[in-house]
Amino acid sequence: MKWEVVIGLETHVQLRTQSKIFSSSATRYGALPNTQANEVDMALPGSLPVLNREAVAHAIRFGLAIGGTIAPRSIFARKNYFYPDLPKNYQISQYEIPVVLGGSLNCFVGDEPHAFAVTRAHLEEDAGKSIHENFVGSDGKPCSGIDLNRAGTPLLEIVSEPDMRSAAQAVAYAKAMHALVTWLGVCDGNMQEGSFRIDANVSVRPFGQKEFGTRTETKNVNSFKFLERTILFEVQRQIELIEDGGTVVQETRLYDADRDETRSMRSKEDAHDYRYFPDPDLPPLVIAPEWIEAVRSTMPELPEQMRQRFVDALGLVPVDAAQICQAPELAQYFEVVANALPAGQGKLAANWMMGEVSAALNRDDIALNDSPITPEQLTKLLARIVDGTISNKIAREIFGQMWRSDQKDPDHIIESKGLKQISDSGAIAAMVDEVLASQPAIVQEYRAGKQKAFNSLVGQVMKLAKGKANPGQVNEILKEKLGA
Repeated sequence: MKWEVVIGLETHVQLRTQSKIFSSSATRYGALPNTQANEVDMALPGSLPVLNREAVAHAIRFGLAIGGTIAPRSIFARKNYFYPDLPKNYQISQYEIPVVLGGSLNCFVGDEPHAFAVTRAHLEEDAGKSIHENFVGSDGKPCSGIDLNRAGTPLLEIVSEPDMRSAAQAVAYAKAMHALVTWLGVCDGNMQEGSFRIDANVSVRPFGQKEFGTRTETKNVNSFKFLERTILFEVQRQIELIEDGGTVVQETRLYDADRDETRSMRSKEDAHDYRYFPDPDLPPLVIAPEWIEAVRSTMPELPEQMRQRFVDALGLVPVDAAQICQAPELAQYFEVVANALPAGQGKLAANWMMGEVSAALNRDDIALNDSPITPEQLTKLLARIVDGTISNKIAREIFGQMWRSDQKDPDHIIESKGLKQISDSGAIAAMVDEVLASQPAIVQEYRAGKQKAFNSLVGQVMKLAKGKANPGQVNEILKEKLGA
């Protein structure tokens, strides 16, 4: 039997605010346990929540970015459940009327564009954190601890439609969502610190069946690699279970990275199990049109808009433009370089940004803002490729020197090391003649129809020229000499 995979993602985005969603406690990461929790976070009798206006503004900003509907009136509800790190024994969330309804997220899966529907996005507070591993009490014996620093941290939970049909689609959606919320400045996107967490809802059904299969929810996946592994494992587990005569149970699961598997955590609750009801301490959230327009006026150019502009104005193919627009600092760096080069060189700038620059940043584990090469310095280097002074290969060597040393002027490096490209047709023709005379066997292979032999001859000429011959001229003269 052939199976179809059905995936929906719930993304928990920690909003970038100075204080919590219903209290004045700080949200700074890494503080000593329980030093950022006040009477509201700890649910002390008589304490009352007050909504953080900036958290709402972030939700509006996100809703506008995905083309969703901003609810003019939304309700906060109590989601009731007992957990040691939830002092109130309920979580303040939104249920029936969320702050954002609908919308979509566009991204590329490989080279193919996709649009994934968003069901809703609602505001809620985070719970605290239970600490079980390597924790001992005052008596020196192992026990569990509770850190309430995270309790009350503002979250925007974004729920997708179950539109995804592969792990690759789910990862592409998650990466695009991560890029969007960081682009908007509503989240810092730090997955290691838990600022961006994903719950993966996965089910399988026979191809052609309309009804969904029973789904499982794997909670708090905090890397794109683990998201892919979670889905692949869970799909295989469910298919094997059904084909062996078993039944998939609706449950919450956890991903174990060490064993590369998911495992059962608890049975999956339905909405009625949480006994939602409107929070009597919080009035309805009313968002006037004027507020929405005020937020709209502060919106940056969105990634999708910038992608299209790069395609139209700079000649990039859509998939390359999408990769460049993954982060605002990357797009800004690229735009400085592309606009400073002669017209039609956007592709060259994009190739270098996605190639040499990205590779060097990843190798040295540094952010683009800390790059040792400025956009202006990279522009000067690429301009020497455009005007024929150096080849792309020599440019890569110079880039490495600029990256590692204090010398950032490519012209100085070219001059001091004698790296200027040989473009004298007579000199190149002489080298071609020398190679053809010394490599009769390879020439014979080429004349016998072996195209790889031509590349070998080009390599021999470039070796003789110590890599400094103009590659285009070498190819042209070599073809002329061979009568090709």
